[in-house]
Amino acid sequence: MITKDLIDGILAFDGGGLPVVSLYLGLDPADRRGVITTRTKSLLQEAHPLAEDRSAAHEVRLSVRGDIQRIEDASAHYRGEGGAVAWFSCSGAGFFTAITLPRSVRDRMVTDMTPWVRPMLAVLDEYHRSCVVVIDKREASLWELYQNEIRRIENVRDRTLRKPDYGGWAGLKEYRVRNKADTLMKGHFRRTATLLDELFRSDGYELLIIGGHEEEVPIFGEFLPKDLQPRLAGTFPIDTSSAGHAEIRSKAQEIVDRYEREEESRQVAEVLERAAMGGFTAVGVEDCLWAGSVAAVQHLLVQEGVQMAGVVCDESGWLALAGKTCPLCGRPTRSTTDVLDELAETVIEEGGSVKHVEAETDLRKHRVAAFLRFPLPPMPQEARI
Repeated sequence: MITKDLIDGILAFDGGGLPVVSLYLGLDPADRRGVITTRTKSLLQEAHPLAEDRSAAHEVRLSVRGDIQRIEDASAHYRGEGGAVAWFSCSGAGFFTAITLPRSVRDRMVTDMTPWVRPMLAVLDEYHRSCVVVIDKREASLWELYQNEIRRIENVRDRTLRKPDYGGWAGLKEYRVRNKADTLMKGHFRRTATLLDELFRSDGYELLIIGGHEEEVPIFGEFLPKDLQPRLAGTFPIDTSSAGHAEIRSKAQEIVDRYEREEESRQVAEVLERAAMGGFTAVGVEDCLWAGSVAAVQHLLVQEGVQMAGVVCDESGWLALAGKTCPLCGRPTRSTTDVLDELAETVIEEGGSVKHVEAETDLRKHRVAAFLRFPLPPMPQEARI
């Protein structure tokens, strides 16, 4: 499972001047081991020129050759679990790690001075940690849904009345029995809602999803504490007597996916509206790179799938599309195959957050946009491309 701590650990790696080979391979359940190896070797062809480049340092060439062999060997033994796999290798510094991703990503290979983590960030951004409750009038099962995996975390079962035998009597007795059943159901709903509130406070769930009989779910919703009501992402109908793991996961995941795309659309609309009103925002690649250079980004929105070459100054943190010399400190810059990945890494290091946008929005025209902590200082003239 991908976690922020896992990504931070990969980002902390320093090859001491040696490049890192990062390779992402999307997987299909039908892929056989030979197919995985063949596709991996094909992607690694892009690294061969550097491995044989006589103008590169000897230790660099040896390290890249070792990376090629290490990843090829790993692909030959990989069983194809998950939706994708990411391999990171810097053999000259003794670094190698393999990460299984919960969904497929585009096949990509990047050789750079730092691990290329943006595809992993994009995957991580997609997944909210959700609590799913499937409830009826006597029983509730609570589940955690995260990164397409679901697990049961709690089960609540309360007392209910057996089907009464009125013995020919109706009227008052029937009324009392129904009142008693209604009281028991409400008590069950109240206890379940209290348990949910405790779980959200202690375990940090982001979203709540409720499943059950169509006539009972709205009643249960009335018992949710006020703090939980904004966390409700959606509800789904389900036969609680026969619901299994797969059906619960599928119905809940549909709600999460829809919530994600709606959230992306809201954030893009908000940043563009705020920009039009002169708020603390940056829109477009050049302004966002400058905002990242001065640690102004609070929340970065990046169009999923966009990759752009650029330059980085490891001394001042300057990010740009081009420039051999940093305009801030005068030192030589480092070329990178994806400066937006460097921007995302910088934002995270400075305590900001990153969201990769898959929804169809106006962000496609701008590629990146950001909410800022403070207004941008003027960009030096020599920094403009």
